[in-house]
Amino acid sequence: MDHPAEQTFHEPTDNKTRAGFGKFLRPNTPYDNFMEAQGIPIYRDIGVRRVQDLPRKPWKRTGGSGTFIQLLGTEGLWGCYVVEVPGAGALNPEKHLYEEQYLVVEGRGTTEVWLDGNSKKHTFEWQRGSIFAIPLNATHRIVNATSSPALLLAGTTAPNIMNNFHSEDFIFNCPYQFKDRFDPEAGDYFKYKEDVTPDPVRGLAMRKTNIIPDVIGCELPLDNRRSPGYRRIEPHMAGQQFYFWIGQHETGRYSKAHAHGSAAVLICLSGKGYTYTWPATLGTKPWAAGTTELIRRQDYEPVGMVSAAPMSGNWFHAHFGASKEPLRLTAWFGPNAPGRERGRPGEKAIDYGAIDMKDGGTAIPYNEEDPYLRKEFEETLASVGAKSRMEPVLYEKSY
Repeated sequence: MDHPAEQTFHEPTDNKTRAGFGKFLRPNTPYDNFMEAQGIPIYRDIGVRRVQDLPRKPWKRTGGSGTFIQLLGTEGLWGCYVVEVPGAGALNPEKHLYEEQYLVVEGRGTTEVWLDGNSKKHTFEWQRGSIFAIPLNATHRIVNATSSPALLLAGTTAPNIMNNFHSEDFIFNCPYQFKDRFDPEAGDYFKYKEDVTPDPVRGLAMRKTNIIPDVIGCELPLDNRRSPGYRRIEPHMAGQQFYFWIGQHETGRYSKAHAHGSAAVLICLSGKGYTYTWPATLGTKPWAAGTTELIRRQDYEPVGMVSAAPMSGNWFHAHFGASKEPLRLTAWFGPNAPGRERGRPGEKAIDYGAIDMKDGGTAIPYNEEDPYLRKEFEETLASVGAKSRMEPVLYEKSY
């Protein structure tokens, strides 16, 4: 795979050879260069049990300390990092042309948001479990209200923007104000809105709000798409394209395995659990077939993460609770919303991840899944003093 760093193109001398190296190492993207230049760790893997345990280093640009998280399969699709805010301190004010949202992992504090040249400043409070979005290119500052460090997990569209423009000066110093996204005179901009409306594309439960004070305890409408009794909401925040949802599996229930492209990263909010993921090319029963070498498992607890469809995507994945509590998750996709993939306008589409394979989707019915999944799930629950609620009827062909 190695090749000399030659600067001269060599044209083939006959019809049997071809131009180029054939095999090569992928080069850095502008976003990769940006991350490396920040001098903080870059964590790359399929997931992490707890982001709190990742090593962090001082981050001069932000005024805190942190680490980048680039889970496998999300490269170029969206960015992620954790940042620690010093006790009784604050991060540096900043603005940027990429979208950004935060989940508060630990601590309590406030965020100030304003537009340059406008004296109106919005200030709102946050605590452990809050999620809030920063309006595009608005100046903001994160302030720690306690003497202990606060820890926040951020999701951004920085890779998308940096890889397009290749100019940090433009991205961090552009004067344009997106007033259609953020009106400083709107006094209720960061007031939690509980109204539920249908998502206009797939008809799923949606909540338009720029902050969720308590994502761990907020109400979730019944959904049933992933497992019996499954609850779910998809917030749409600050006019962003950054897509995410919040979902919860009942204790003793687990999701059907399903497949889709890369981008989705699940973040555990409450309870404990694990995810199995494997290439769809291995089929629906890899344990039974003895093709387990590519199966990946990630265990997690609050706040752990897993890339649901890593590598090049289209991996089957299923999520399992492993405690007496319900398993509550949030899934972040960046600007890669299901149902909004590339295609012709007006083309008929299917909610394939929630539709069984026999009906044209990618979900594996319980009666067609690998028996190993059910067996291990029941054993796992028994080991923590919980019982499976996967009734036999769920595995009948007619279900």
